[in-house]
Amino acid sequence: ENYKGKPAWVKEQRNSWHGVDYMYHGQMDFDTFFKRYCETLLSVDESIGRVLDCLQGRGQLDSTLVFYMGDNGFCFGEHGLIDKRHMYEPSMRVPFLAHCPELIRPGTRVTPLVQNIDVAPTVLAAAGVRAPDHMDGRSFLPLLEGKETPWRDAVFYEYYWEAAFPQTPTTFGVRTDRYKFIHYHGIWDTDELYDLKNDPDEMHNLIDQPDQQVRIEELRERLYAWLEQTDGMQIPLRREGDFKGNLRGPKRVKEYKYHD
Repeated sequence: ENYKGKPAWVKEQRNSWHGVDYMYHGQMDFDTFFKRYCETLLSVDESIGRVLDCLQGRGQLDSTLVFYMGDNGFCFGEHGLIDKRHMYEPSMRVPFLAHCPELIRPGTRVTPLVQNIDVAPTVLAAAGVRAPDHMDGRSFLPLLEGKETPWRDAVFYEYYWEAAFPQTPTTFGVRTDRYKFIHYHGIWDTDELYDLKNDPDEMHNLIDQPDQQVRIEELRERLYAWLEQTDGMQIPLRREGDFKGNLRGPKRVKEYKYHD
């Protein structure tokens, strides 16, 4: 029931490197992995605490802009997956905290769609430096300050198939504040549409719903228009590395032993 309407590759990936039933090809179980992950975060947290204590001791904590964030999201069993790469919310959303009481009112929550490409322009703006024209993204400093400012109404997503992790296909998508459209390239499967307001866990794929077809085509058009505008219509190809995870066989990638 959990996979009703989902692409076939999602179900099949449960038994792969990035699936909960055969994660990292059986090198560790889920509970051990999660424990080690939390231990790593604890170490990071303690180190950041020492930096903040130092700033506090110097009387600089309230005037220092601190960003605490990840470089990507991560799945811990949602949809039977672990890791990142795919476009589901736990993967594409990045944890982000900001601290600077002299600049940001405590408890401020930024709801517009901010991206990682906005971080560098924001840091430069806070330092009073103009971002160079070639830099992607824009400063969200006004949002942190609680100011009304025109902002984007959608973000776009792309991920290209990797030989080392072949279970996840090339993925393109667009996400607004309410809807998400996901398109897969180079695989015989289904696309996805989710109403994030009514289905935040992305359990009900609306791609075949008659009353959603106009919206799907609108989002698809926005996606391809963005790809064309950003010179993104080429699929990159490069030499494979030493780890050829896309090749099956006893001397290559260890295969999952399915139960009878």
